[in-house]
Amino acid sequence: MYAIVEIAGQQFKAEAGKKLYVHRLAGNEGDSVSFDRVLLTDNNGSVAVGAPTVSGVSVKAKILVHKMADKVTIFKKKRRKTYKKLQGHRQSFTQIEIESIG
Repeated sequence: MYAIVEIAGQQFKAEAGKKLYVHRLAGNEGDSVSFDRVLLTDNNGSVAVGAPTVSGVSVKAKILVHKMADKVTIFKKKRRKTYKKLQGHRQSFTQIEIESIG
């Protein structure tokens, strides 16, 4: 069984036991979270599509760890104009493990 669930504005395929990296969620490591915006469920060929969500279905997950992605460097330059700009960014992520769908 799997479900397509919307987490922090993005859609993910959730299966029991699967680990996902999502945008940073509020909560501490070890906390349980529940996602109610389930867009589609598939139970061994029996597909339920929501309009816009499937009612009565939620996905329960556990927060494993809060991490930061690798640094992305943004460098802008205009040649012969003495213009250089260096900027960096690290995105915050949360690793979750899907516990159950139902």
